[in-house]
Amino acid sequence: MSDEQLTDVRKGHELNKAKLGNYLSREIPGFDAAISIRQFEGGQSNPTYLLESAGRRYALRKKPPGKLLTSAHMVEREYRIMHGLRESPCPVPRVHLLCEDEDIIGTTFFIMDYVEGRLLTNPALPNSSPEDRREVYLEMNRVLGSLHCIDPREYGLENFGKTGNYFQRQVDRWTKQYLTAKTDEIESMECLMKWLAVNVPADDSSSIVHGDYLLNNMMFDSRRNEIIAVFDWELSTLGHPLADLAYNCMPYYMNTSGPTLSEMIDSGVPSETEYLDLYCKNTGRSGIKNWNFYLAFSFFRFASIVQGVYKRGIDGNASSDHAQSLGPLVAGVGDLAWNLADA
Repeated sequence: MSDEQLTDVRKGHELNKAKLGNYLSREIPGFDAAISIRQFEGGQSNPTYLLESAGRRYALRKKPPGKLLTSAHMVEREYRIMHGLRESPCPVPRVHLLCEDEDIIGTTFFIMDYVEGRLLTNPALPNSSPEDRREVYLEMNRVLGSLHCIDPREYGLENFGKTGNYFQRQVDRWTKQYLTAKTDEIESMECLMKWLAVNVPADDSSSIVHGDYLLNNMMFDSRRNEIIAVFDWELSTLGHPLADLAYNCMPYYMNTSGPTLSEMIDSGVPSETEYLDLYCKNTGRSGIKNWNFYLAFSFFRFASIVQGVYKRGIDGNASSDHAQSLGPLVAGVGDLAWNLADA
């Protein structure tokens, strides 16, 4: 969360300020009913707002308006995982409440602390020194490893998701999500849906997974290259840790904001091989087989997510004004995923 991302509340995303303020003043100690509200430009899936009350700042995260895809926009899961991990080695924002009474603002929402720090949105880190780039990526790897080493039972999360057959279930889920939101015929996506279904590796490891572990979903300390909060847990579950790792490594192959990480290795970014070796060291894993499957799946899932955002943009209920421009990205990501699968 960053002030630079703030906008006025967009049309169609307005909140009932009086009803919300009165409700929160009853539920959160020290919360004043007189509030100001602005909206973050980010949060393509779940609209996110900055609330200011009595000199304090909070973030509100809610489901988007309109008809929603089945099992998508699960802010309830975001709240539960962050509440569960509040004392864990993985840093998360403090959450205050979950409201499932849709009479307050029209959808389920939760309130968490506004976390101040540095939000790094471009994986190439164009304004950083080689030393800082390396530190950022080593820190991101460290925190991911710490998450995957957490025993869910220690934090009351042993029932946070199903165990076993993770990729079979995920391929099926994202295939259905893509087909539900489909607007155009994309050959590579059709090929991927068939290939992924019959090429799932035998490795059935399980851990807590974030589901969207990318650089722009974490806050760094304002001065140190230290992660102080990981955000956007909507897709978190109990699942295969290599799904998180592969998703985290997508910028080695694609960066819509500049050069890929593979092109930045001489500028401080660790090579993909070094990054994978470091992850194995941080988690005690002996090695990684079938890496191209995990990458292809990650890009396929990303394309399915973008397709959903694009469809909501067409339907007029996306949380960003840029949603309707995302159509060509789906095909490009699908082609990249199919090239990895077919390599």
